[in-house]
Amino acid sequence: QVQLVESGGGLVQAGGSLRLSCAASGRTFSTYAMGWFRQAPGKEREFVAAISGSGSSTFYSDSVKGRFTVSRDNAKNTVFLQMNSLKPEDTAVYYCAARFSGGGSVYTRASSYNYWGQGTQVTVSS
Repeated sequence: QVQLVESGGGLVQAGGSLRLSCAASGRTFSTYAMGWFRQAPGKEREFVAAISGSGSSTFYSDSVKGRFTVSRDNAKNTVFLQMNSLKPEDTAVYYCAARFSGGGSVYTRASSYNYWGQGTQVTVSS
């Protein structure tokens, strides 16, 4: 069982930056691939970024590529999402997710993940 807790959301002006964190419980964090998703009001949950268990592989949605960076610190059981050049359309609740993965794979589908955090609100004002 893995428990995930996101933090770091808030209100920021367009063009600004935020860094989200997701702290995970458990002693085998490096064996879990991690993902970030977001859900805006009235919209479906969408993939944002993913990182493999070792951190060697990452993948981004086209809408955030070049602006967001996903990373992880396995010694601290934490995954991060650095968000730069934020736009009003980035406004959403951001969720981190985890799934067991023995290799270097990344996963972009929400259905691939077994564990989810409670979400953190990111609001970007214009």
